[in-house]
Amino acid sequence: MTVEPTIEFPRVPIIFFVDARKSTATICFAKGYRGIHFNEADTLMFDPIKTFPAFLTLLCCSWTLGIEIDRSGFESGRTFAFDETENGFRLEWPTKRETAYIEFQFIPRRGNNPAAPLIREVGMDGKTIMTDLDPNYLFWIGERDLEKRSGWSIFFDRVPTRPYSVEKGYLSPNAASVYSEGNRTTIEIDGLESVHFSGSVAFTFYEGSPFFNMEARVSTGREATAFLYHVGLAKSDTKNLELQWIDPFSRPKSSDIVEETAKVYETRYRSLALSSPNGSVAISPFPHQYLYPLDFAENYGYNWAGHEYLDMVDGFAFGIRQPSIGDRRYVPWVNAPPGSLQKLGALIFISKGHGHGNLATVTRYTRGDQFKEIPGYKTFTSHYHVEHSLDYIDKQREQGVDGIPKGLQRPEFVDVFKKMGVDIVHLAEFHKGATPRMGTDERLTQLKVMHNECERLSGKGFLLLPGEEPNVHLGGHWISFFPKPVNWVLNRNEGQPFIQESESCGTVYHVGSQDDVYELLKRENGLAWTAHARIKGSAGFPDAYKDTDWFQSDRFLGGAWKAMPADYSRDSLGWRVIDLQDDMANWGHKKYTIGEVDIFKIFEGYELFGTMNINYLKLDSVPEYRDGWQPVLDVLSQGRFFVTTGEILITNFSIGDKESGDTLSLSKSSNIAHLKASLEWTYPLDRLEVVSGDGNRVYRERVSLIDTIEFGKRDLDIEIDLSDRKWARIEVWDIATNGAFTQPVWIEN
Repeated sequence: MTVEPTIEFPRVPIIFFVDARKSTATICFAKGYRGIHFNEADTLMFDPIKTFPAFLTLLCCSWTLGIEIDRSGFESGRTFAFDETENGFRLEWPTKRETAYIEFQFIPRRGNNPAAPLIREVGMDGKTIMTDLDPNYLFWIGERDLEKRSGWSIFFDRVPTRPYSVEKGYLSPNAASVYSEGNRTTIEIDGLESVHFSGSVAFTFYEGSPFFNMEARVSTGREATAFLYHVGLAKSDTKNLELQWIDPFSRPKSSDIVEETAKVYETRYRSLALSSPNGSVAISPFPHQYLYPLDFAENYGYNWAGHEYLDMVDGFAFGIRQPSIGDRRYVPWVNAPPGSLQKLGALIFISKGHGHGNLATVTRYTRGDQFKEIPGYKTFTSHYHVEHSLDYIDKQREQGVDGIPKGLQRPEFVDVFKKMGVDIVHLAEFHKGATPRMGTDERLTQLKVMHNECERLSGKGFLLLPGEEPNVHLGGHWISFFPKPVNWVLNRNEGQPFIQESESCGTVYHVGSQDDVYELLKRENGLAWTAHARIKGSAGFPDAYKDTDWFQSDRFLGGAWKAMPADYSRDSLGWRVIDLQDDMANWGHKKYTIGEVDIFKIFEGYELFGTMNINYLKLDSVPEYRDGWQPVLDVLSQGRFFVTTGEILITNFSIGDKESGDTLSLSKSSNIAHLKASLEWTYPLDRLEVVSGDGNRVYRERVSLIDTIEFGKRDLDIEIDLSDRKWARIEVWDIATNGAFTQPVWIEN
């Protein structure tokens, strides 16, 4: 974060226009300037009355070396050592095997001499690994369409189709503080400013960890802001340095640093490393929070490296990025409501080893982007529009074959799931507008392909299960799930019977109403739940039908959880559906929340893990396809599962010896119960929350876990007061906003 007394203008012609009648100003850049992008136009419009004072401040601000350092919150004499130096300060902290250190410096620009990089050096055990690293933050500033029905809780927005700007954050330090919390220490430096954002940059260090979190803490007063951020470390002297990464197909890559324009890197694990002869520094984002929601999970290149990045970063730098145009469908970016404190993190790993060894360390925190096997549990994931069945039919037609078409003998998505440790995959096929109107014969042909292909592609220890997102009759979008292949048509003509018998297909159902859907679910012992509840096509649902008999029945599971929308002022993911779970519990019906992914095509090399979550079902074994999969539906309907992004595992959970989905009867003499939980994690934890409700209000009790270190296990036994409570559950979050949550224990008071 270069300490800058002035804004560095782009080295291109600029024309500055002011329109007094409209109270607007326009900056026009020469064609081809890559520092700012506004669709196809090379202009920036803003309100000069509101914006120009801040703009002028950035142009004319001064900087003094004598900044105040507040050490009152720092606990000395523990495992962290903090010392002031001639031009800044130095912090030492213990990793598992070494003592790491970082030294900051505050040397402003003097005459023609540029300001010194903020980080003078990092190292381990007294040995310098790398010097002169300068953090750089770039902000993409767009407009959120708050006129749409969902307001801030929105997915169907196309932010980059409207004018937007890119601005750089400059650090003019005016104060600094160092403080301790549990076994972690934070250094926060005030004075980070861009045109629209202002705040501080903070560095948090964790006892036992070889990384620190470099975090811009900024807010804006601007209305209706949707934004992105790119962050990197600049390094002016690149002699004897190399860049390392893992490509999307898990192949290690290296390159010397040459003077060429910065480019985007498609990487596995979303990380890059820079190596010196003494060690390496790697940069990596929060694995799930950083990826704002999209329909597709292609690898859009979440890293960058090279010289003059976007003509806004001087010299060589490397870092992380968010794709501004995403999948070119709905591209909602990230919410920044006025006044909200956005925490924009990047994890910086330091190592005495080579870059690839450092990257191997990075991958351990997501278990290699895999889901760990837990005895007594099986992993289950839902809501995938891979459209394998339609591809199969199309390729049969193209190739003129009746059997398996060439290219689909072994679809890539099946192997991708198996490599990730997924045991059971529930599809959402035929997600097309024509499906609800489809005639019986065509519909049955498609269903036959889906059922046959799911059976063919399933095997010992792996189930690929048929499913759909029908989106008719009930309102909003919903998911169907049956314990065996079921033939049903999504329409019913006047006078047409609900059930028909077919010589080739057996029983065929025709559904044309809510009552028909409910009857089908009852007859076939199926389940349904609200897809992407309260957002997208389910905005307003399931709230709109919560009083219906079918919603309140045991055939309707509840809602589905995904990290959507994005807002980095929040310290959790998917609060939209977490809040729904609590509301449903207070409505008085035993409803549960399943993790969903809701993406389209999947191929090897895609960035799938960052978009995923997983359900751990209490199952001892994976059922055989030919025997049906009723045990899977039973576990879901009984609430015997937990949901996680993968990094945190809740291997055991009970309240008063009752597990999730069970009912606890409290005695008249005592409302006190013991909450027991067994946790396992990779990143250091932040907190556990005990969430409960009385039928009207929701109560949250935070249990701090800031004493934890990385890669740990802990058994908790917490005494909780359940007076007047109807239900209770827990959720656990770590320092990278990865999380896990249980289903409720129901309480009879």
